[in-house]
Amino acid sequence: MGDDQQHRDDPRWAVAERVAEAARRRFPADVLAVAVHGPLAHGDDDGGGDGEVGLLIVTYRPDTGPPSTTRRVDGVLVSLTVVAAEERLRQARRLTSRWPLTADRYVTTRALHDPTGWLRTLRDEHLGRLARARPVEFTTAARIAWYRGSAAHARAARLAAWYETDQALLMLAEARLAAATVNGLLTRTYFRDPGDAIRRTGLAGADMTEVGAVLARQSADLAARGRPVDATIHDLLTP
Repeated sequence: MGDDQQHRDDPRWAVAERVAEAARRRFPADVLAVAVHGPLAHGDDDGGGDGEVGLLIVTYRPDTGPPSTTRRVDGVLVSLTVVAAEERLRQARRLTSRWPLTADRYVTTRALHDPTGWLRTLRDEHLGRLARARPVEFTTAARIAWYRGSAAHARAARLAAWYETDQALLMLAEARLAAATVNGLLTRTYFRDPGDAIRRTGLAGADMTEVGAVLARQSADLAARGRPVDATIHDLLTP
């Protein structure tokens, strides 16, 4: 099915295009570009984050345009992110511990309105940053993600021991996602969303013991790469 036919058949596209047009009419001096990300940009219905339509509005200046919000429009849940162009470029240049879960939005957004080609600049800035990144930047970010996973796993184990099953399952889910993020950083792989991350790393059905084993292997891998997760008090207090 071609893109034009897909747009006509998918009610999400109709809502996205209407919102984009309304934003341009209401804030003509503020809107630089409008794009979709997530499942709509990929042309499917896999995942979705906070909304069925993930819509990005880029403004020329900070604190202009509509507010970032989530609302249901004609039965379609729209998650609206509004950000100034320079701030979005700064975000694209950062390599954080959550990079595997954010990179897709810099690379695969699809334009609804982009007369200056700004979205290409966004993509190129992010890809250029990755090309310049040193291995130590990825391992440092991975260690931060590992700490998040280790803390979640330890809490899940304590909650399970206290028979707080529901809370334990929530924390175990956080541990799975953090472990998947570590995997993405160590292999320089980004994911579409959290569900994609745990599915592609084989952690979707991992139990407490299996997640613990994954975290232990990652700890050894980080140590081998010069970023051990254990430290002394001196290390902790040294810049």
